[in-house]
Amino acid sequence: MADPIQRLVQQFARLPGIGEKTATRLAFHILRAPASQAHDLARALIDIRERIQLCASCCSLTERDPCLICADARRDRTVVCVVAHPTDLHAVERGGHYRGLYHVLHGVLSPLDGVGPDDLRISELLARLSGGEIREAILATSPNVEGEATAMYLARLIKPLGVRATRIASGVPIGGELEYVDQVTLTRAIEGRRDM
Repeated sequence: MADPIQRLVQQFARLPGIGEKTATRLAFHILRAPASQAHDLARALIDIRERIQLCASCCSLTERDPCLICADARRDRTVVCVVAHPTDLHAVERGGHYRGLYHVLHGVLSPLDGVGPDDLRISELLARLSGGEIREAILATSPNVEGEATAMYLARLIKPLGVRATRIASGVPIGGELEYVDQVTLTRAIEGRRDM
């Protein structure tokens, strides 16, 4: 068994965007920090795995079901913004201008990676849209090849339900990821959405 420092470095290095050097710096930071900080980090990691679940309505990650957004009676219940990942939902929310509901797909169509329609939360979305209350679905997937293909596929499924399918406007860079887009650009993209 590897020594505890090396094990911690290996675990940090498994995180996205963390290389060996950064993992080593993080491990030694934890070692130098007060024991309470290490315990707080460990408790937060355990809590996120034990307490976070999917919202039964929007499929976002939440501690309580329904999530705070779905439970908020002040939200516009006639519009749903469809995003690929929970991080995309948070990116749109940070803008503070969108007041409708969300639906999180948990990915995008990517045949090369073996991700098809059955691997996403598409059936849950279609069930919500069939309920009659939602009149518009904003397809807010990233403007890369997979995001565009997912949006086009969803638009074909949504239109027969009598729900308006719109796409976020340009301004979000092609090939970019929503979670990294500045708030002004993202707000304009949502406000300038178009029919698909």
